[in-house]
This record gives sequence, C-alpha cells and structure tokens, in this order.
Amino acid sequence: MIGHPQQGWIDLKEEKSTRIEYLYKLTTAKAVTQTITLIPGETTVIFLEQMARQLNLNEKKLKDAYADLAKAPEGMFVPDTYSIPKEINEEKLIAFLLDQSAQKHMAMATKLLGSYDESRWLQLVTLASIVQKEAASVEDMPMVSSVIKNRLAKNMRLQMDGTLNYGKYSHKKVTAARIRSDKTTYNTYKHRGLPEYPVCNVSYAALDAAVNPKETDYLYFVRGKNGEHIYSSYFSTHHKNILNATK
Repeated sequence: MIGHPQQGWIDLKEEKSTRIEYLYKLTTAKAVTQTITLIPGETTVIFLEQMARQLNLNEKKLKDAYADLAKAPEGMFVPDTYSIPKEINEEKLIAFLLDQSAQKHMAMATKLLGSYDESRWLQLVTLASIVQKEAASVEDMPMVSSVIKNRLAKNMRLQMDGTLNYGKYSHKKVTAARIRSDKTTYNTYKHRGLPEYPVCNVSYAALDAAVNPKETDYLYFVRGKNGEHIYSSYFSTHHKNILNATK
C-alpha cells in the first residue's frame, strides 16, 4: 500500500520509529550513494588508488583493509559498477566489495564449471587474467587462451608481457631491463607455468575464454600494424611476422 523498498543504501538515522514510520521511510527515503567502476583488466592496487581519490578515502586504510580481508593479493574483485554509500568507511567498503564479488565469482564458476571450488577457481582466474591483459579484443580472447593452453601443455614459458603488468605496473611499458630484473612468478619469461596469483581483475568474457579456448596448434602471436594479433605455430614464421609488424 505504501510502495516498494528502494535499491541501494538508505540513511534512516538512529531515531526511534513506529513500524509504519519505518516502512514509510524505507519506501520514500532517497538513497545517499555514489558509484565506482572497476574496468576489466585493471589491477587491485590501481583500483584502490582510484577509489581513494574518487570517494575521498584514505588510500593506506583501503590497502590495509584489502590485505586483511582478501584471500589473494589480486583477482578478488569482479569488474562492474558498484553503488557505494557516501559515508562508508574504508574497511566496510572493502568488505562490501569483496562480498559482492565473491557472490559473482560463485555464480560465474557454477555457470562455467558446474560448481565452485576456491582453489581451482583461483587458478582459472589467474589464467583468465593473462588472457585479459594480452587479448586485443573480446573476440581475440579464445585465440590467446589457445596459445596459453598449448604452451603450457608443451612446458614452454609463456613469455608474455602482460603478466608483468601486475599491481602498480598495470600501465607501464615492459622493457628488456624490467624482464631481466623482475624476480617474481609474474615474470613468465623466467618462470614456467602460470604466475602464483592473477595479474588483474577479470571479466566474464576472459573467464569464458579460459574455459573454452579455440582449438588450434598456435604457439606464438604478435600484434600487427592494424592492432590485431597474427598467430603462428612455428618460431620461424613468428619471427617473420615480427619483422613485418615492425616495418
């Protein structure tokens, strides 16, 4: 009779209310919120810095709260636009985002794999994060996934620049000096297999590609002049493609 509860966070104050007054406030109060967007492929460090600036929160407190509450240093958030209450503090914000993301992760795992297993899912998110960083487009993701699958099957190093765009290096150009100096498992030029943790926060499209790669025998790719990847199965062909792409 009064109406329907609104979506979002509603400030009802702490004053005492009768049941009818409470229901009236619930259906008529204006939700005091603001939005924050996490784009696919962004790292958690950069996202936390973005939230601190946009929501006028303490960056260190956000990072400390994430370190305390998250089960892994990366890949725990799901890219999306979130509605955030204006007066929320750093710890409650991280708890809220992690809870929302955990529900989304479980739903995606059930859809793609039939069930949710935390360890298996984290490994899949790790693979998908490389797809996310390397693919030229959503359509390109299953092809990149196929190269990753084929190289792992042959125990080849992935040797992909995107894995070095982790954390604070999200938007940094990967140089030869960086490849030589980075000692983490993110450095797939030195480390065999997948990194220990995801490289970034991933989209459903990247996860779908990780589960359903194209069936190919490709082991190499290079970005062509038009921005699209050129794939090959042999290093000799790959070398020619690199030369053509740089002419």
